[in-house]
Amino acid sequence: MSIEFLVASAIGVLTMAGIYLCLRGRTFPVVLGLVMLSYAINLFLFAIGRLIVNRPPLYEKDLVEYTDPLPQALVLTAIVISFGMTALAVVLALRNFLETGTDQVDGILEADPPRPDPKARS
Repeated sequence: MSIEFLVASAIGVLTMAGIYLCLRGRTFPVVLGLVMLSYAINLFLFAIGRLIVNRPPLYEKDLVEYTDPLPQALVLTAIVISFGMTALAVVLALRNFLETGTDQVDGILEADPPRPDPKARS
């Protein structure tokens, strides 16, 4: 089994779990789903970068082969953006919970069970 298959499988599993959690009805699983999707994107960016083992990421005059530094810079930027996005999502979810008293994502509040009418007798 090759390492490419393992990385592709990990990206697929993270994407699948992230999408599943984003479709849940509560805010905490949605935030976890967004985090898993950002991890899958970071792995995907590393995978398309074709990193070369034991090669420096910077170009020098006498080097024949070197690693492309662009995927590393993209992943570093994606990590910073995903951290900010996660912090914002947590704050918005907390504010929504404090204002509405529930953590439902779809905005439909869970209804109280119907109370029996004291005037109606069967």
